[in-house]
Amino acid sequence: MSTKKQAVKTQAKAAKGAVKVAAKPAAAKPDLKANAGKTETKKPELKAVPKADVKVAPKTDAKPAPKVELKAVPSNGAPQKAAAAPAAAAPKAVAPVAPVAKAPVAIVPKPEKKKSEFRTNDWVVYPAHGVGRIVSVVEQEVAGIRLELFVINFDKDKMTLRVPVAKASAIGMRRLSSPDVVASALQTLKGRARIKRTMWSRRAQEYEAKINSGDLISIAEVVRDLHRTSGQPEQSYSERQLYEAALARMAREVAAVERIDEDAAVKRLEVALQRAA
Repeated sequence: MSTKKQAVKTQAKAAKGAVKVAAKPAAAKPDLKANAGKTETKKPELKAVPKADVKVAPKTDAKPAPKVELKAVPSNGAPQKAAAAPAAAAPKAVAPVAPVAKAPVAIVPKPEKKKSEFRTNDWVVYPAHGVGRIVSVVEQEVAGIRLELFVINFDKDKMTLRVPVAKASAIGMRRLSSPDVVASALQTLKGRARIKRTMWSRRAQEYEAKINSGDLISIAEVVRDLHRTSGQPEQSYSERQLYEAALARMAREVAAVERIDEDAAVKRLEVALQRAA
């Protein structure tokens, strides 16, 4: 029985295999010989296309078209919303402005030039140089400024000096002393000498400052203090120089005031000094 069962199973398997093989149809092979002459395909004929006449446009002086600004588009592809145009502002009501009355313009008169106290041919005293005479008044341009100048001549020193008219009084230039001042100066010479007990260098500076001050009384004090009589010790060289400078400066002014010779004025001063001794 076992042998028969095996044989039955074998036949059943063989039948199933035969069914499966029969289910697959065999692929039809192409007949190469029959289609040998039909494989070639006709190529399309190419027709020549006539060339079009290309016309070159003449060059023109037209300006290049303005560049168009490209605006960035958002990544989501949505079109940007156009900016809303500003609404027109409503006109404001303006209140009428009352006319302002103009104030009357005051006309200020130009200041008149002050007349100088000095004139041509006047004798004057310049502090640093003593007595001089105004020869003329001239106009001269100095550093781009037009100035009016006094031309003063000093005969004794053979020197000419130009002094601005506007600054003559400010720098100490003055007229000749009056007869009363001359009398006071002569009285000063008759007084007693007043010598300070200080170093000579300091006293010399004080004497020189008095001489260049232009004050007749101060100059008379220098002459009085530096004068030496026969019984007194001799003057040093620097003392002698200051004494002669003060004596000459004082004598020139006395001569100009009293209208006498300068030598006569020196003798008059020496007489006053001897009386003091």
